[in-house]
Amino acid sequence: MAVEIKTPTLPESVADALVVSWLKKPGEQVALDEILVEIETDKVILEIPSPLNGVLESIVEKDGATVISEQLLGYIKEGTVNKNEQSDIPDIIENNSDKETKTTINAQTSPAVRKELRENNLNSADITGSGKNGRILNEDVQAVVQSASSASTESISINNDVNTDGRIEQRVPMTRLRKRIAERLQEASQSTAMLTTFNEVNMQPLMDMRNQYKELFEKTHNARLGFMSLFVKASTVALQRFPEVNASIDKDDIIYHSYCDIGIAVSSPRGLVVPILRNTEHMSMAQVESNIAGFAVKAKEGKLTMDELSGGTFTITNGGVFGSLFSTPILNPPQSAILGMHGINKRVVVENDEMVIRPMMYLALSYDHKIIDGQSAVLFLKTIKELVENPQRILLEV
Repeated sequence: MAVEIKTPTLPESVADALVVSWLKKPGEQVALDEILVEIETDKVILEIPSPLNGVLESIVEKDGATVISEQLLGYIKEGTVNKNEQSDIPDIIENNSDKETKTTINAQTSPAVRKELRENNLNSADITGSGKNGRILNEDVQAVVQSASSASTESISINNDVNTDGRIEQRVPMTRLRKRIAERLQEASQSTAMLTTFNEVNMQPLMDMRNQYKELFEKTHNARLGFMSLFVKASTVALQRFPEVNASIDKDDIIYHSYCDIGIAVSSPRGLVVPILRNTEHMSMAQVESNIAGFAVKAKEGKLTMDELSGGTFTITNGGVFGSLFSTPILNPPQSAILGMHGINKRVVVENDEMVIRPMMYLALSYDHKIIDGQSAVLFLKTIKELVENPQRILLEV
């Protein structure tokens, strides 16, 4: 009896996925948990394993197809390969692309890297990996692509469109990621009454504490002591004091969450992704730092799972790592608020009627005014400011 192979359940923020590559052909033997097909969403590449030991019977959605949650991709059946039947099966599966890919790809590379190799018609054997044990990373592939592009542009002119004024324009299709970002931004602007409140925080106490304990912290917990863990813990305390900021709207109901699942924006080769720290109210700073570091590695290798990207009751984004001084973060529905951190810059401030120089950071809290009043939003952000400027209060829970 044939067993259905389906697209995994995609979160609300992901509309559909793209079938990137079938790694098995119909009639081939497949082992339990062996990867059958890779699909790509606007955030990650997912590997779909075999649910049993058997034979791939047929493929319903071929390479290049767009699929949604729980959509049928193919069939697999128990048993072993019948050699007589196998001889009648073509070696190459017809797909949606007219271009036949003739690449040799090392199975030990990540899905994101394998996708880059296929798209650029490259062989993994021809690329020197800079990762651990010579593992090929995305930047290794991009370096080869850019090198080849630079060499080709010396002898080949770029075919661009010329407008009526005789000036050159280039028309490039939007990527799936960019399309989805545009859709989410439009959705946020139409479905929420978004406002933003601002404050500034003196980072000197936090920097002093970090400088004093970072070596001991790393030695004890095998994790780097960064600023993000303090902001996560400060946000967690503030979310518990102001539960409406940690709530969401579902039609005519308000859902108050007793837990704090905080999304942390991290960079990936596919842009910013937001993995979720679950139950931060029960996490130590060392656990927060370890989890964030793990997410960063997974994001770079394209190995974040749908579970790690789904849900979340609040989000923190740090534009300061890119040099942002001041910005208005956009809500991530159905969440009701998002905290924006920014760059740390020395500025003149007044303390005890004297002008002093302090490392200052602007904070921004965007919130849905349909569920959060202005007073609560201001006090929430003020709470984070006070906790960050007095980090010992986080540990003492006062």
